[in-house]
Amino acid sequence: MGSHPLPVPATPAGRDGLAALLAGPQRAVVALDFDGTLAEIVPDPEQARAHPGAVPALARLAPRLGSVAVITGRPAAVAVHHGGFAGAAGLEHLVVLGQYGAERWDAASGTVAADAPPPGVEAVRTELPGILAGSGAGRGTWIEDKGRALAVHTRRAPHPQDAFDALREPLHALADRHGLIVEPGRLVLELRPPGVDKGAALTSYVRESGARSILYAGDDLGDLAAFAAVEKLRSEGLPGLLVCSGSAEVAELADRADIVVDGPAGVVELLTAVAERLDGS
Repeated sequence: MGSHPLPVPATPAGRDGLAALLAGPQRAVVALDFDGTLAEIVPDPEQARAHPGAVPALARLAPRLGSVAVITGRPAAVAVHHGGFAGAAGLEHLVVLGQYGAERWDAASGTVAADAPPPGVEAVRTELPGILAGSGAGRGTWIEDKGRALAVHTRRAPHPQDAFDALREPLHALADRHGLIVEPGRLVLELRPPGVDKGAALTSYVRESGARSILYAGDDLGDLAAFAAVEKLRSEGLPGLLVCSGSAEVAELADRADIVVDGPAGVVELLTAVAERLDGS
């Protein structure tokens, strides 16, 4: 037995998913969100970095699996940089799906392939500062420009939840005017094109990879689409395991998870435990 015990999934479907991964790792996909799952949530997203144990755990596990992917709303290159993924031994086949799958970085080539920028984002980019200034809730908020999406963070505001609540309506109205949607997260509201989410990115990647089992780990409301995708794949006969990087801020995700771990450190422990089991150590 390894020094990191494997938790027992809370549901029969989750137990089936874990068993399938362990029985056939070479046909398994492990997919993970970045912020809040591999990296701690911090007030300034530019300061987010992968947990120190994340790359070693992934590098130990990845060679035993069919594939490992990071799926994030961040630009792919930003996640690669903040994760320290480029050039990491053991992660030669890592894939990072950025901007909810609109961008793809492959470790094998070290390059990013990207879809064309969506319409509507440029108009929102122009109008958003004025919307925040006129809302009365803009003080302490911060706009993160993701290229294909714009995110408004309220974590630095004097009253973060109040600012978040006050901005919902004006940001939805702005998004509606330009054919975008608003994706809420942990004290962040993201304006982006419809039809692009982690669920679509994950389903496409699973189908492409020919996977026979899937593990997905996330922490935020944006990960609900990926959870739903795994649930749909399970209904079609593909075993899957849902992991929540535990947060009191997003109870809905924890309620749907098969395993809840204690943040990025818990994700690292789980990945290490799976690697130990596959090593037979």
